[in-house]
Amino acid sequence: MAESAKVQLRALTLLPVGNILIALTAILLVIQVARLFWIIVTPVGPLDGWRAPSVNLVSPSARLALFSSFDPLYRTEASTGASQNVTSLSLVLFGVRANESSGGGSAIIAGEDGIQNSFAVGEEVAPGVILDAVAFDHVILSRGGVKESLYLDQSVPAETINPSGASPQAASTGPTAGGLNAQTLQKSIGFAPRNEGGRVTGLVLKAQDDGTMLRLAGFQAGDVVVAVNGRPVSSATDVIAQFRPGARISVEVERGGSKVPIALNLEQ
Repeated sequence: MAESAKVQLRALTLLPVGNILIALTAILLVIQVARLFWIIVTPVGPLDGWRAPSVNLVSPSARLALFSSFDPLYRTEASTGASQNVTSLSLVLFGVRANESSGGGSAIIAGEDGIQNSFAVGEEVAPGVILDAVAFDHVILSRGGVKESLYLDQSVPAETINPSGASPQAASTGPTAGGLNAQTLQKSIGFAPRNEGGRVTGLVLKAQDDGTMLRLAGFQAGDVVVAVNGRPVSSATDVIAQFRPGARISVEVERGGSKVPIALNLEQ
């Protein structure tokens, strides 16, 4: 047996290298032809019997719930809904600078002393009060873990643009020329108590003139004053007593079911 193996090994070593390569090439060619033949005769599609998945139809009630939970135009409404509690602090917001990309920003806020300062998000506005976030028309304050909103000062009305050709002197005449002062407000604004459960819960504003001073102060007819300088009101005296020359007054009114802060800066 050993002798025959040695003879076969000696015979292989004596074969030319070219014959060995030709034999290997022939073997590989036979294998590839067999594979090609098997691919042709196999009754299977190119994608191995693939079938498109069936369409999953959502019920009308599920579609309504899905679309009602997302508003593409007001995507931040849900996140800001929990911060609509208007602050009762004697603070006035004069300006904001929001950075939506980073979530930061700063705001110009005046305290009870009337001095305006710039605060960045995360800084302390008053003792125990942190500037939490800045929006385009208000800021969010964190007081003891409770989020409160402070809106821009609305006591200064927007400038009225006269039509072309109108006389500029005509726009400056009338009761608005004198600005806001304590005596004019006392004569131009009336208060009617709102009773709920046998007690006064606010004062309904009404104009004593043509309503110009009411609008100039930032109010609207029918507004209900519920607090002045952070304190609830129970009579017209609580409001009128604050109308002093040079006073800075923070008024909170109910308008259309929501609370709106208004800051009054009276002339000396």
